[in-house]
Amino acid sequence: MTIRIAVTPGEPAGIGPDLCVRIAQRPREAFQLVVFADPNLLESRAAQIKLPLKLIEWNSSAEKTAKAGELHIIPIHLSEEVKTGTLNLANSSYVMSTLNAAVDSVIGKDLDGLVTGPVHKGVINQAGIPFTGHTEFLAQKCKQQLTVMMLATAGLRVALATTHLPLAAVPKTITKTLLSKVITVLNNDLKNKFGIKDPHILVCGLNPHAGEDGYIGREEIEVIKPVIEELQNQGRMLTGPLAADTLFTPKYLNSAHAVLAMFHDQGLPVLKYKGFGNSCNITLGLPIVRTSVDHGTALDLAGTNEINCGSIEYAIKTAAEMLATRDA
Repeated sequence: MTIRIAVTPGEPAGIGPDLCVRIAQRPREAFQLVVFADPNLLESRAAQIKLPLKLIEWNSSAEKTAKAGELHIIPIHLSEEVKTGTLNLANSSYVMSTLNAAVDSVIGKDLDGLVTGPVHKGVINQAGIPFTGHTEFLAQKCKQQLTVMMLATAGLRVALATTHLPLAAVPKTITKTLLSKVITVLNNDLKNKFGIKDPHILVCGLNPHAGEDGYIGREEIEVIKPVIEELQNQGRMLTGPLAADTLFTPKYLNSAHAVLAMFHDQGLPVLKYKGFGNSCNITLGLPIVRTSVDHGTALDLAGTNEINCGSIEYAIKTAAEMLATRDA
């Protein structure tokens, strides 16, 4: 069966519509892309960046393949006309409508997986719609108490124990219960969605030098190490807690399938230095497959045809591979 992937462009004034037009320029035979967007927006952006675009309204009997310049679409209409590069509070509801419709289609199994474009969280919240981010939205939508954010690029996967928190809130958030659950989700999805039989996970310490035997903090001794040992006794392949400043070296990475960082800016700067523009965001712990781009809305580049499609192509490729593994 052809894998069918839902795509949401995200913020309509940013580069999300450009990305959809650009990915339509490649023929798709191995899997089918279905974009949830306003047709007039995509056609207008295609004209602006001078690329051909033929939109095909999708239904379950639609032709599975798409030729270069063709794109399957499920129409979701804008609240107001878009001015390229300029945010409009009124279109925040449109962004949420595309997300809700796409997720519902995947949950209902009309489509198989989800790739999301960049949203602007600030304008959504200014419009009076509470929105912390895709990860939290999808957890609530799929009725999951815990999801795990992981970014991936060629040769490196980095998952996060905590995500968008002030640094001061991180130590008290990392409890034995949370850490055990996060590692369990990471381990299970590496097995079930990536086809890795016995995942080996490197676990960062929280403090510099992983606490240096308690001289620079005791979280490693009192929280992280006990969890690792308990899960090791259950058969999990874990190494740590390791100092983050030396963990990201071939000595460790060559034998590992993923790294678990304790907070956002501990692990993601390394991954983005290695693969920015050719990496993607993956939400683990969901009953569906979801990947996303590794960048923001880039309002200043919208409509310029000067964008890099590496991240959305990597997100699509990763989603297709995960779906093929899951269905194997």
